[in-house]
Amino acid sequence: MHTAQDESILDLAMQGGWYIMLPLALMFLFALFIFFERLLAIGKASKTDKNFMNKIKDYIHEGKLDSAKNLCSQVNNPQARMIDKGISRIGKPIKDISTAIENVGKLEIQRLERNLSSLATVAGAAPMIGFLGTVIGMIAVFQKMKESVNGVEVDQLSGGIMQAMITTVAGLVVGIIAYICYNFIVARVEKIIHNMESASIDFLDLLHEPGK
Repeated sequence: MHTAQDESILDLAMQGGWYIMLPLALMFLFALFIFFERLLAIGKASKTDKNFMNKIKDYIHEGKLDSAKNLCSQVNNPQARMIDKGISRIGKPIKDISTAIENVGKLEIQRLERNLSSLATVAGAAPMIGFLGTVIGMIAVFQKMKESVNGVEVDQLSGGIMQAMITTVAGLVVGIIAYICYNFIVARVEKIIHNMESASIDFLDLLHEPGK
């Protein structure tokens, strides 16, 4: 026997009003898409050989710049692309090399952070859209109270109150999930940026060594 408890989540969600729930559903799917797309991209960018910089140092000490560049091409991550640019500038003033590496680093960071602002927007906007639905629901409640002549029955108010509660919950759920996804990705990006900065410092220190 079916009871009120058997009501599907979709049916319950639609009581919040399609004009609120549809945007929230689209924002939720958009946030998930960005999260998994960034997760794959960052996972690829974070893969590197732990001995990468040691191998680069050995190649440069031995004067094997082509071998060093080939290694960078094989690794092909943000860190390696920065070092590859630095190797291609060897022989020029250290300041020029540092600037070239820094410029590549900025481009790599922009790629890593792509669409993160959109994820942050979902995290902030979803609860507000939910609260908008809450306000609309409460307006409907007060409108029915105003129009009622012989008093208001609970059943007459339940629809507006239900809409208010459902949209609030939906907006908060979408916002919280997007917020967690955003901070998780930001933490991964910051770790990669730290590795990039460390590799850049090691490379420039290598060029400052006597005889280089």
